[in-house]
Parts: sequence; structure tokens; C-alpha cells
Amino acid sequence: MEIKRIPRHVSIIMDGNGRWAKQRGKERIYGHFEGAESVRACAEAAVEEGVRYLSLFAFSEENWGRPEEEVMKLMDLMMDSIKNEVGTFMDNDIRFLVLGNRARLSPSLNKAIDGLEQMTAGNDRMTMIIFLSYSGKWDILQAAKKLALRYKDDPEGLDSLEIKDFDNYLVTAGIPDPDLLIRTSGEERISNYLLWQCAYTEFYFTDILWPDFRKNEFRAALEEYAQRDRRYGKVK
Repeated sequence: MEIKRIPRHVSIIMDGNGRWAKQRGKERIYGHFEGAESVRACAEAAVEEGVRYLSLFAFSEENWGRPEEEVMKLMDLMMDSIKNEVGTFMDNDIRFLVLGNRARLSPSLNKAIDGLEQMTAGNDRMTMIIFLSYSGKWDILQAAKKLALRYKDDPEGLDSLEIKDFDNYLVTAGIPDPDLLIRTSGEERISNYLLWQCAYTEFYFTDILWPDFRKNEFRAALEEYAQRDRRYGKVK
């Protein structure tokens, strides 16, 4: 069935990997490995349906507080995914970006990220954004710091600053705000994610755990979005 209205930007909070693994008597990292298959499936579905931006909340600033072994394995998984998915990005004409506090990432991971970003820079069918070491409050704070430096010798210039101007100081500068935010696993919160950018985003919550969220589930979310009446605080 054709979906009548496709969101330009879909963002996903990929939740439930640990619970999925626990239900099967496995270690938490096993769920993360299986969740990587859902990333591939959703990326393919997004391309097929004409989504222009797909962003994924992979690792938050708060996640650094998890057990060191789990954090290391997650970073290794990210490294392996970068190496293994080059063909997927090139075959599907997908541009790859990583946004977040990258100063906390290892030099080797940053080098791999830079390499894939450069390799896919000319791809324009869809942009996939991985939010890594990211939090919404951190993003707003770093934007405010940039703004303070920009206007430190021109405080009166702040009077002419508009809301849209602040967007240019966020790590998502140049990227449209999400039209649709999906969160899996039954949790109904945004967990310090894209706090500024999600002001008028449509939310879609599902009980399905992330490793079980594949193409059909992704398309179901798009179909639900197509039924929403987006008014942005106005009256139609």
C-alpha cells in the first residue's frame, strides 16, 4: 500500500536491546548486535519510501555511565558497522554523518567516522545521522557557548537574534527538524534527545523492542504519521 505522506526526516530512539537479550538468556551486548540488523532494515525501508533524513539515537552522553565493558563493546560494534556497511551506503546512495560530543570518542573511532563521512559526502538519496555521545542539553549548552563567543564584542547584536538563528549553532545546523520521532520498547519519553529540534515533532511509541523493529514496523509508523494532522500551533 502506498503511503500518501512521507516525512522528510524520521528519527528513532532505538530502545530495548538489553531487554530483548535478557528475554533470551543472553548478555545485553547480544541485543545490540541484533539491533544493528534493525538499523540496516530501517535504512533500506527509509530509502525505498523516499525519506530524506534518517537519524538514530545510538549512544547518549549519559550512557558513558554504563559498565565499562558494555561501553567498549558498543564502541567496537560502531567501528565494525562502519567497516562492514560501506557497501550499503554506497549502493543505496546514502550520506553518513555522526553528531555529538565526539571529543569523548577514541581517535581510532573518530578516524573511521571521518573516513566514511568523506567517502559518502557526495551521496544524496538519503542522509543517515548517528547521534553518538549526544544529549539535547549538551547540544543547547554548546550552542549557547558558541553564541556567547560570537557576540562577546557585540552584545547589542543579540537583540536582533531570532529563534531560527539559534538553529545554526546546534550540531544539527542545516538539517531539518524531525517530522516523526519513533521510540521502541514501550517507553514514552525522549530521554534528553533533540530537545530543541523536537518542538513540533510527531511522536510514535511502540511496545516492540528494537531488535524486532524491521521494515514492516517502520512502514507502520510512516502510515500512522500520514494520518496525523500537523498544525504547528495554528488552526486549519
